[in-house]
Amino acid sequence: MKILATGTEGYIGTLLGGVLLERGHEVTGLDTGFHKVGWLYNGVRQAPLHLRKDIRMLTEEDLWGYDAIVHLAELSNDPVGELNPTITYDINHIGTIELAKMAKRAGVSRFIYMSSCSVYGTGDESYSTESSELNPQTAYAHCKVLVERDLTAMADENFSPTFMRNATAYGPSPRMRFDLVVNSLAGFAWTTKEIRMESDGTPWRPLVHVLDICQAIYCAIEAPRDVVHNQVFNVGDNDENYQVKDVARIIAETFPGCRLVLGSSSNDKRNYKVNFDKISTQLPNFRCRRNVALGARQLLEIFSKIQLDKELFEFRGHTRLKQIKYLLETGQIDNDLFWSEYIATEQDKTALNPQVLTAAE
Repeated sequence: MKILATGTEGYIGTLLGGVLLERGHEVTGLDTGFHKVGWLYNGVRQAPLHLRKDIRMLTEEDLWGYDAIVHLAELSNDPVGELNPTITYDINHIGTIELAKMAKRAGVSRFIYMSSCSVYGTGDESYSTESSELNPQTAYAHCKVLVERDLTAMADENFSPTFMRNATAYGPSPRMRFDLVVNSLAGFAWTTKEIRMESDGTPWRPLVHVLDICQAIYCAIEAPRDVVHNQVFNVGDNDENYQVKDVARIIAETFPGCRLVLGSSSNDKRNYKVNFDKISTQLPNFRCRRNVALGARQLLEIFSKIQLDKELFEFRGHTRLKQIKYLLETGQIDNDLFWSEYIATEQDKTALNPQVLTAAE
């Protein structure tokens, strides 16, 4: 199958491109490059050719000839989404729907949309299923709900969307993210020998290994159309619902000499458990093959091999909010999050903000 995968220079996408190629698919990657600098280690055997383009700049002609699109390229995570909610909606909601409309006109028959379990927001003691009431708490999560609604309305005999509501990802990726709970706690365990939490760690989180997300994607692409047409799948495993304090304990036990200190507050509103029966029973060949304990051991192995230090752990390229703020503050992207298009010359210097010029030089 000929696939266009967006966001292939991100945390999941960097791994996904190689996984799809190994499955025998013809893959083109697309990414605007905001997070390209977040390279932690060399762990990709093969990667697709890339288009360097913002999804808002794509044309219908760019999409001709593809059988499927896997769409990952959105502003990622709640803190980035809250920086400028208007732009978040422009990119994550409007940008995605415009991409889907062009794809449909171009004859792309399948559209795999990477949604999120964050659409469930806060919950009670029950497990959220694909038919549960949605309660998004942030601009990021609300955009996911809007995209699911609008793509559902576009589905017909020629255009088949599938919605993958991922649990919170974890595990090593060459383009690492340390703003995800498991990866973050593991980074602190390695660099400081301590996991110190302000909260009591009682909130629940559904978690899923990054490679199990990649597996879910190729299973959806390769499944018979009638199995995945206009369907929502929670991506994860029932055994991978954890209280944050239990995640911290697993990591503290994995990293030698690490001390765990729990706080007493419980003011984190994000608290939900998710049911994953549907994906394990209805999506052919899918099952989660990894758990947090294995992910922690993998992270320990990577950190040991590359001798991860505090400076690298805290590098802006491994945290979405830090990197976007840096690009804004240095004038490399504008307030609409488009790349700035100039090359500074001697003649330009008097017209440029000195702070921006210093960064550009």
